[in-house]
Amino acid sequence: MSEANNVEMILGAEIFVKALAAEEVEYVFGYPGGVVLHIYDAIFKQDKIQHILVRHEQGAVHAADGYARATGKPGVALVTSGPGATNAITGIATAYMDSIPLVVITGQVHTALIGNDAFQEVDAVGISRPCVKHNFLVKDVNDLATTMKKAFYIATTGRPGPVVVDIPKDVTINKAPFEYPDTIEMRSYKPMVAGDLGQIRQAAEMMLSAKRPILYTGGGVVLGNAAKELTELTRLLGYPITQTLMGLGAYPATDPQFIGMLGMHGTYEANMAMHECDVLVAIGARFDDRITGDLEKFCPYAKIIHLDIDPASISKNVKVDVPIVGPVDIVLQDLIKAIKETGQQPDSDALAAWWGQIDTWRATDCLRYDRNSELIKPQFVLEKLYELTEGNAIVTSDVGQHQMFTAQFYKFDRPRRWICSGGLGTMGFGLPAAMGVQFAFPNDTVVCVSGDASIQMCIQELSTCKQFDLPIKIITLNNRYLGMVRQWQELFYDKRYSHTYVDALPDFVKLADSYGHIGMRIDKPSEVERALKEALAMKDRLVLMDFAIDQGENVYPMVAAGKGQNEMLLSPERELA
Repeated sequence: MSEANNVEMILGAEIFVKALAAEEVEYVFGYPGGVVLHIYDAIFKQDKIQHILVRHEQGAVHAADGYARATGKPGVALVTSGPGATNAITGIATAYMDSIPLVVITGQVHTALIGNDAFQEVDAVGISRPCVKHNFLVKDVNDLATTMKKAFYIATTGRPGPVVVDIPKDVTINKAPFEYPDTIEMRSYKPMVAGDLGQIRQAAEMMLSAKRPILYTGGGVVLGNAAKELTELTRLLGYPITQTLMGLGAYPATDPQFIGMLGMHGTYEANMAMHECDVLVAIGARFDDRITGDLEKFCPYAKIIHLDIDPASISKNVKVDVPIVGPVDIVLQDLIKAIKETGQQPDSDALAAWWGQIDTWRATDCLRYDRNSELIKPQFVLEKLYELTEGNAIVTSDVGQHQMFTAQFYKFDRPRRWICSGGLGTMGFGLPAAMGVQFAFPNDTVVCVSGDASIQMCIQELSTCKQFDLPIKIITLNNRYLGMVRQWQELFYDKRYSHTYVDALPDFVKLADSYGHIGMRIDKPSEVERALKEALAMKDRLVLMDFAIDQGENVYPMVAAGKGQNEMLLSPERELA
């Protein structure tokens, strides 16, 4: 085609922007550089898509990630070549481990220069290959629109994940007609659209025959928008339910059938119920090592049903008896129907006895802490935050003790209200993720819970928050340690605190002020509630609250490496088996 044929020929950069508009993209989180300047020029000339200038490419991808987790829509990030692309890798890997739909566009040097070690050239496709769902290098402007359609399709269907599109500079300045497909089909990519009905019926029969059943659910329920179906199934059966760190909120945490988070820092009752169950129903979870503990000791008495969108996850870590591959919402609808069609009810006597045992484990009160301490306990801060926000905040976190305390003490009753890095455990995630959430929900209360070490990983994003007037509330639980590392060193390295004491911290109050925000220092338990109330009342300002917490407080319960789920530390003095 040519302009002579009256077909409009436009720049590749303009094709790119039109593709984003066709995908109804609201925000692009990015940082400009030489090879993407034509794209930035095209962005400047339109007003449909808002570009958010971050202060580091890692922050761009985390912000897009936070937006995606909170909304269910794909997040979009745009970075330049070379260091721009490599800075984005941590964010891409974070999204990959947690199956978050992202489309990350990396600029690339001119196609004629690829492989010549040109200025700011890296092999973005090669570097990102281990931590993406798929990636593309676009060498012809005529392929750009279709490639963008494929990228969004792959990122958002099946098991979601990040897709990288590497675009050389000359592709952005060459011309082609804009033809964006309404739908796309890929011969090598066919996501499952339903589960096998025979296996679903088998699962229903096994579940109804259980004496000590448990539902173990993960982030797949949140990503698959299946909270409604999960809640219906759980209440239909009356079975206990536990959730992973990534699954919190898919079933209401305040409901009595919820027995707490499971895993390394899960509740005593959840881990013991897992260990003693006779039928385990895993829904949208992947049996990762933080959940299973020692695989040789994992659920020794259980028959296992595993429902997941990804066939590669089935029997990958734990051999299962009934595998079901399909979208979690569709499969749960079919499973509920299959259970009802049997006309059977769970064994009420066995279930009553099972709940009696669970209540005995609950009586251990495994999350208790010293409420009379003269030092601020991190658990107290999170309890007060939950109370004052009435559980309605969207909470992001970084990674460490503060993350686990938040998961334990903030009760999430709805999905997509808890935003954290699970699989990769990325310090620095919390603040930029909170930015993405706040852009998505400008009228919601967004709280970032962090630590004195984590918050400094992407602290420069306070500048982005100022530029866009984001009223995020930041809580730093400041113990002047790399807290989780210190806990392990205390318990397993004879208190040899090798390079975990942070003795050169900034004054966070002054630091917040220097960025144009409000900072608070809280030193006493009596000041906690007042400070939180004051900060939450400032609806239009970012407030950083620096809580000086008990330096020696550890996260319990804890399942140590190499231990089984039933071998938990409830305190330094007591191990229950």
